[in-house]
Amino acid sequence: MTTEKNIPYKIYLSENELPHAWYNMRADMKNKPAPLLNPATGEPMGYEDLRPVFCDELIRQELDNDTAYIPIPQEIRDFYKMYRPAPLTRAYCLEEKLQTPAKIYYKFEGNNTSGSHKLNSAIAQAYYAKQQGLKGVTTETGAGQWGTALSMACAYLGLDCKVYMVKCSYEQKPFRREVMRTYGASVTPSPSMDTAIGRKILEEHPGTTGSLGCAISEAVEVAGQNPGYRYVLGSVLNQVMLHQSIIGLEAKAAMDKYGIVPDIIIGCAGGGSNLGGLIAPFMGEKLRGERDYQFIAVEPASCPSLTRGVFAYDYCDTGAVCPLAKMYTLGSSFIPSANHAGGLRYHGMSPTLSQLYADGLMEARSVEQTKVFEAAELFARVEGTLPAPESSHAIRVAIDEALKCKESGEEKTILFGLTGTGYFDMYAYEKFHNGEMSDYIPTDEELAASFAKLPQL
Repeated sequence: MTTEKNIPYKIYLSENELPHAWYNMRADMKNKPAPLLNPATGEPMGYEDLRPVFCDELIRQELDNDTAYIPIPQEIRDFYKMYRPAPLTRAYCLEEKLQTPAKIYYKFEGNNTSGSHKLNSAIAQAYYAKQQGLKGVTTETGAGQWGTALSMACAYLGLDCKVYMVKCSYEQKPFRREVMRTYGASVTPSPSMDTAIGRKILEEHPGTTGSLGCAISEAVEVAGQNPGYRYVLGSVLNQVMLHQSIIGLEAKAAMDKYGIVPDIIIGCAGGGSNLGGLIAPFMGEKLRGERDYQFIAVEPASCPSLTRGVFAYDYCDTGAVCPLAKMYTLGSSFIPSANHAGGLRYHGMSPTLSQLYADGLMEARSVEQTKVFEAAELFARVEGTLPAPESSHAIRVAIDEALKCKESGEEKTILFGLTGTGYFDMYAYEKFHNGEMSDYIPTDEELAASFAKLPQL
């Protein structure tokens, strides 16, 4: 039996232990996510309906609710080996600082130039685009991690990459933008005057700082107007969470290696990709009735889709050109305040995670950004890694849960996802240190106005 004393700070899997297949949670879900609907007809969208927008193989993965394990092509596994398997780290120093009996582990996904977990899906989507013989891809990016990851993957495979970056992040993170350009991507602040949808949004919302929904609309429009291009995305849809399951598969394999069983699993939640990826194999056990876990999704109080949204069909984008998805949403017209967790500023949530939440299989919490940055600063000081604002939402709740254990004396094991580093987020840290960071929370009236614009089916 493994004892606490011989569990290392960092648990590494060998290259040979890198997973050979992604895990598809939907195969074990009793209630499957509702299908995507055609915005014009209201009818479920099939393979042929989605072909003008997405890559062929990615559509197959998107629609597959039954195959539990989908093989990872060898070319993708070879790319993964440049930065995977990623370490599972025991936060001994944080435990000591908090004086908690809880055992805290985190899966660190920032050990690559993109600085986040996004590369796991970027290389997969770029690979399938290349296999299809496409010239390039278009996409949106919030904080910039996804755009950076996709530009890296496209450079590796020789594909063109057009990125529409949420305007507030474009202005706050010029160096993130330059990394994308270093890898050959074109980067446009969104909403822009380059597209019909961008011009419409700017006319309706002068001076807007943008949103992921706006950027998605522009990227989809550009893909549709350029032969040989398809749209790819960094979160929300099933295909992305499938690729991100590599996070959870590795985390579980590392924990199993030392006989560690988490009681609580925590992830930040914007569109849902990293959270879905982290919890995937553990949720599979829960869905199959093999073991129970407490899952906590953490979102910003300024964009609280799970905790204050409604479970309904909504447009995936602000411009209302993408398919309708049944998800927890604040309304596609909702444009959140310019908070510093740019990757968590999406109006909706993954349909798969939304269904799990609706079924009571996971819970959600929203936190204010000043409390998030307090946790980020503490973590940086005691664990030595500067976390991204997005990841710091998970850190905040992990600390909260560890302090509950301190009060109760319970020795729970906590696992959270450290999805990326914050070295391109120093503008946000500066605002926090200068006392200039605010905690904007949308009013019930603001949300009600957005809900009133939901599509009527």
